[in-house]
Formats: sequence, structure tokens, C-alpha cells
Amino acid sequence: MSKVTIKQLEALTAQDDGKVFREDGGLVAEVRAGVRGITVQFSYEFKLDGARTRKRLGSWPKKSLAQIRSERDEARVLVTKGLHPTLAAKAARIEAQAAIATTIAEAEREAAENKTVSDLFNEWIRDGVSRQDGNAELIRSFKKDVLPLIGKKPLRNLSEKDLLAVLRSVKSRGLNRTVVIRSKDIGQMLRWAEKRKPWRGLMTDGNPADLIDVNKLLDHDYEEQRDRLLSPDEIRELRDILERLEKDYEELPAGQKYSGIRPVNTRVQCALWICLSTLCRIGELLKAEWRFVDLEKGTWFIPAEATKGHKGKRQDHHVFLSAFSIAQFKRLQEETGDTPFCFPSKDGRSHVDTKTVSKLIGDRQCRFKNRSKPLAGRHHDDSLVLSKGTKGEWTPHDLRRTGATMMQELGVTLEIIDRCQNHLLGGSKVRRHYLHHDYAKEKTEAWRLLGEKLESILAGSPVAAVQPQ
Repeated sequence: MSKVTIKQLEALTAQDDGKVFREDGGLVAEVRAGVRGITVQFSYEFKLDGARTRKRLGSWPKKSLAQIRSERDEARVLVTKGLHPTLAAKAARIEAQAAIATTIAEAEREAAENKTVSDLFNEWIRDGVSRQDGNAELIRSFKKDVLPLIGKKPLRNLSEKDLLAVLRSVKSRGLNRTVVIRSKDIGQMLRWAEKRKPWRGLMTDGNPADLIDVNKLLDHDYEEQRDRLLSPDEIRELRDILERLEKDYEELPAGQKYSGIRPVNTRVQCALWICLSTLCRIGELLKAEWRFVDLEKGTWFIPAEATKGHKGKRQDHHVFLSAFSIAQFKRLQEETGDTPFCFPSKDGRSHVDTKTVSKLIGDRQCRFKNRSKPLAGRHHDDSLVLSKGTKGEWTPHDLRRTGATMMQELGVTLEIIDRCQNHLLGGSKVRRHYLHHDYAKEKTEAWRLLGEKLESILAGSPVAAVQPQ
């Protein structure tokens, strides 16, 4: 069989329609004459597994004759290996597509694994949080304080140290309140991420926000500005809860006590009632020493070094105990009277940490904490939630505010209330130099009225307010 040439193909006319040319190597050419002119369809004819078949190679002049012969030669190689050229080509396409899909999937996986804090923030702002200002303040604050420091950080590498760096940067500007707010916002974002793909898969080491104790970053004399007060009904409810927890725990079978909700420690109960009835700060109370408490005279002395100062200024404080407060100190004395400290540490060498009671009260109102999981060795229940949570969380410091407000309702003057709270009072230096009346009588009366008011509340009967002096 003669070899098909280019000149031969170029010389074809419409009269050659249907002609078939063959050449060695199984190349077959079929002439087609149509409206678009002359085309020649080429195929490779071969025998495989006893059957004769063809593989299409395309048409001339769309493909060059050299290209057609090259594809024929590739097909011949496959046939000599016992492979069908058409099926082999199809398999190659499938493999190529699979390789592309694998590459795309790998790229997507890498992109997901490297999603940054900024990526999370953008999705959280879009789908996870909705504040009254349209999240404007949240966006502004993150762009100022958070994203410049950790925005490019892959979420899977985000650590406690990274969050502390953000909060310390804010604290360096003297913004205690902003530190608290920023910590809460970051915590809210990360807790949202823990529950959703792909973010939760990137937090394999847990939520770093759970490791942050924001109180350690704040000035020691900083207090959250709160206005929470406990109503008389809530004071009675607190008393009932404390009693019920003890009763329920005592009634548990021995084998179930480990898993049951434990009652509030007697020392903590005393601390709460003393805070409420004396207006003292919880930190000052937990530092108290028995040598400064005289239950026969009904006095408690708080030395200046144990008080909370303002701008480095501190002053001694004399508390004149009501009958209500004395009863609580006597109850406490049965627990710790054999130690120097009213609230001793485990080894008895010092007082307990001044945040112990606040943490315990907070741990028993876990619905307000937004923790993703219980903290190790800590309570995690809602046993001390008051008013079904409708008024929010309460803290030991709220008891101080509640007692002061009760004094005001009872007709005690604001100046005496300030002195009962050991506030540093302003005024002329000359006046402070010459006027040294200690207001012991007035303060004693104020604490007596408050103690009787609390006894009345817990007994369920009202106490009439006194007329201001």
C-alpha cells in the first residue's frame, strides 16, 4: 500500500467523495466532500483479542498529516502491549481529572488548616454575633486592639500567650475596663468557633481563652462598675438555697455524695453574711485575723495595710458589729477559732486567697460565665443563681452595695455610709487636720439598724426607716 502524501490530499476534489486510502501501519483515510470543502477522516485500524476495530485519529486539514501519524504510532505502542488505545486515553483523562481534584482538595485543606484569626473574626461578625449598633463598636475595637497583633495568626497556632499579649497591650494604656471587655469579646468569638466547622477542628488543644484569668492583669484596686442589688426576696432566697444545699447533700446515699452538688462551705456562708451586714470588702474580710476581732465588745479592727487604698492611700477601719454580724463571726469562730486567721489557708500559715469566695460564687452561677467546659477542680453549676437569673449574676461585692443601699433606705446619712464603707473622704486639709471626731456612735447606730433590717428580712417582717438626723 502506497503512503498517503500531502500532495495527494491537496489534489482531492468533490468527485473523490467516499474514496478510501490505506497505508502500512493500519492508517485508513476516508474522503468527505461537503459544504465546507474536502476533509479526510483518519483512523487507526488494528486487531486486538481476535477482533478488528478502529480508533479515530481526527481529520485533515484540521490536523496535520504528521500529527495524525504520531497519534497512530502512540496507539500502535498501546496495542502491542495489549491495551485498547481508546480505553487507555479515557483512563488517562480520568487519572488526570482525579489528580486535578486531589490537588484542589489538598489546596482547600491547606487553606482551611491555615485559616487565620481574621478569617474567623470576619465569619463571626457576619454569622455569629448581632449587637444593637450593627457590630460597629466590635469591629472598631478588634481592628484597633486585636487584629493588628494576632489577625494573621493561624487559628490552630493561637495560644494563651497571644491573647495575653493583646490584653497587656490594652492594659499598657491604663484601660482596665477595656481589658475586661476585650477579654469577654475574644472569649465569645472563640467559644462560637468551638462549636462550628472548620474552626473547631483547628482548636485541637482547646480554647486558649479558657486559660486567661483577666483579674491578674488588672490593677489590684480595680472594681467593675456594677449596680446589682439583692432584693429582700433574693436575700431570703439565698438563705433558703444555702440551707437546702446542706439538707439535700446530707440526704444523699453515701455512694452518691461524690457526684452530688456539695453545700456551700460554712466559712463561705459566714463571709457572705458578714459582707452584707458590715459593708466590708470581701478581700479585707478574707485577710481578717482573730486578734483584731473582739466579739465581747462587738468590734473588728482592720489595719490600714489590710484595706484597699486609693492612689496608694490607706487608712485604718473600725467596724462596730451588730448582733447579726456577731452571730456570723461566732459561727465562723467555731470553724477557724483555733487559727490566727479568720479564713486560714490550707496550711494555716496565712489567709486564703482574696479571690477565693468570688470565684466560688461565680462558679455556682455558670450560666453567666460562657465557659466551654468546667475549669479543673472548680464547681460548675447554677446552684446560687437568684431570681431564676432574670437579674443577672451577683457577686460578693454586690452584697456591700446592697447593705449600703439598705442603710440609705433606713435614713442613714451618706457621710456615715461612706465612713462605714471606709471610703477615703475628700475635703480641705485644714479641716481634716483640726476635725478628728471618729463618728463611732453614728457608725455603731448605722450598723445596728442594718443588722436589725437583715434580721427582719430573714424573719419576713418589715422594719420602719428612721428619720435622718
